[in-house]
Amino acid sequence: MFNKGEEKMNASISKKESRQLIFALLAIIPGMMMVMINSTAMNVAIPSLSDSFNVSFGTLQWIITGYMLAMSVTIPLAGWFSDRFGSGKAFLYTVILFILGSLLCAMAQDIHQLIIFRIVQGLGGGMIQPMGMAMIFRLAPADRKGQVMGMLGIPMLIAPASGPILSGWLLEFISWHWIFLINLPVGLITIGLNLRFLLKKDSVQKIKTNSKSLDVVGLFLAPISFVLLALSINLNLDAWIMWGMGLIGIVLLVWLWFHETNHPNPLIELRAFRETRFRRGMFVSWIQYLALNGSFVFIPQYLQQFKGYSPLDAGIVMSMLAVTSGLLMPIGGKLFDRIGIRLLASSGLGIIGVALIILSQVSAEANGLYIGGIVGLLGIGMGLCMMSLNTYILQSAPSESVNRVTPLTSASANFIIPLSIAGLGQFFALRSRISDVDNISPYADTFLLAACVALGGAFFSLLLQPNIKNKESSRSLEKSS
Repeated sequence: MFNKGEEKMNASISKKESRQLIFALLAIIPGMMMVMINSTAMNVAIPSLSDSFNVSFGTLQWIITGYMLAMSVTIPLAGWFSDRFGSGKAFLYTVILFILGSLLCAMAQDIHQLIIFRIVQGLGGGMIQPMGMAMIFRLAPADRKGQVMGMLGIPMLIAPASGPILSGWLLEFISWHWIFLINLPVGLITIGLNLRFLLKKDSVQKIKTNSKSLDVVGLFLAPISFVLLALSINLNLDAWIMWGMGLIGIVLLVWLWFHETNHPNPLIELRAFRETRFRRGMFVSWIQYLALNGSFVFIPQYLQQFKGYSPLDAGIVMSMLAVTSGLLMPIGGKLFDRIGIRLLASSGLGIIGVALIILSQVSAEANGLYIGGIVGLLGIGMGLCMMSLNTYILQSAPSESVNRVTPLTSASANFIIPLSIAGLGQFFALRSRISDVDNISPYADTFLLAACVALGGAFFSLLLQPNIKNKESSRSLEKSS
């Protein structure tokens, strides 16, 4: 009889914790989605902004580049900021800064003001995603981290997929100002939910460490090295300038490594790379970015330039990626909690590799439905391994260092993704000179190269060690400070 009463009590507590977890997630996820939607929406807005401000594309490029550089500066600060003020308060401050930047962007009177206000927006936006991911990981129960992180992947895919569509609609029927103004209601809702459901959670309070003393050298080295490396990849300047920036960035990055691994309270927790699990998990994650993100650029280009699809038709084909990966991410999260990372990562990257091989063999007569099916297969592989790898990486780091590890994963992704696009872009350009840009072979060879990268990652994934069993029970969500 007592056992039944105890079971009912445990079930009641479990339901209460689940409900509180859902409310906490609702306080975090809209803010993360807001930043991602805004980032992807700007790509569609460039032609309209060119007409509105009567400036060249080269000048307008700084709207995106300035935002990206501002994010590169603040991403390394996310961990220290979270430890100093508490994750909940730090997240609230960065959301406020982002919506302030959005309001200023909507009020911009010329291109120079817009570039400056986009930098303000980026200063807030750079910290929102790593802070949000760290909080969700810490709030999730120990035995459901994979499932919760897998569910997080769904809105993280919907956001970049919906950004261009929303931007196109706003540009066609209202004005470019609303690309920024639409952030205000979303941001205010995020602030309200944050104040109501998030700030009192134990998991988002200040970490009791010596982190109040800011690592000044790390603060200098990290942003400058990241910015120089990002500029060396993304700008179109003389070769010697690009190589010079890249070389200086690498030297500063090496200096940052030696400084951070010997500092008692580092800005970025580079010491996590000493853990074999973490190091291998990060490497597999980078391989995934290299194979996938480079391909994402060339599939729409292939559809529009070679197949003659309209931007809308190409977008519909690419939407299969969000559909299938969104369906598979929760499944991948549950499987991660049950069977671990090794089989999931190797299977996911293997499926990505096979899909890219099939794509490389597509004939010129292939219809959109068939290509959409291949893109959907890419999404299946992505859904199985992407968020599972992120969860594995965070589990591999010391629990007290999660706030400082998520900026590391975000910063490395911000470097690897443009590197993959630039690398495959150079390969595509080389193949186009040999054959013909109107020929299918440059696309086929590029997809085949990306497939080789993915399959290499699938084999390397077999070296990943089993999941870490968290021996400590997760903190109760209803506790308040």
